[in-house]
Amino acid sequence: MLNIKENERFAVFIDGSNFHSTFKSLGFDVDFARMLEELKKTGRLVRAYYYTALPHDGDFAPIRRLADWLDYNGYTVISKQTRDFYDTATGSKRTKGNMDMELALDMLKLAPHIDHAVLFSGDGDFVRLIEEMQNRGLRMTVVSSTKTKPPIMADVLRRQTDDFVELDDLRELIGRPHRDDDGNDDYGDDDYDDDGDDGAVILDDRRQS
Repeated sequence: MLNIKENERFAVFIDGSNFHSTFKSLGFDVDFARMLEELKKTGRLVRAYYYTALPHDGDFAPIRRLADWLDYNGYTVISKQTRDFYDTATGSKRTKGNMDMELALDMLKLAPHIDHAVLFSGDGDFVRLIEEMQNRGLRMTVVSSTKTKPPIMADVLRRQTDDFVELDDLRELIGRPHRDDDGNDDYGDDDYDDDGDDGAVILDDRRQS
């Protein structure tokens, strides 16, 4: 799945919002259970982080369901609540929930314990972070796409990283299974649950009852 040596310790950092926009733009959904299994086959996975902003506790959102599943099934979820801003001139509301700072701090903190870091994001704001990780002796891989219109992968980020992986090339490895002619997926109706919005696949929840 990734160009990582068998004995390399590596960690994965997923910019949830950017990653979601990328695979949706490519026209497929990610099966996060399959993706984690593929990552475990690559080198020595130390940790897989997923960063996302969540709406207020009283607000229903599919992303809450995804974050809950990920947290119980092998991912480390880092989240914070979104913040609402009101434009007094127009009366319109804007919602913000940027997680770049949290991702950057965690990557730098984990740097002494890994050999390779994998960033699932095409955001050009991470160029300086990648450069700093490289200065510390680590190799960097970025997973994003140049096949979306417009390309989500920033050119400056691709130039800086040691290895770029086109997300579209991974769809057979980590994509959600296709449904068969009778409407069922490869896992069967009893094991598969789709929230329809965030690409989550709910499979064999491992939390303790």
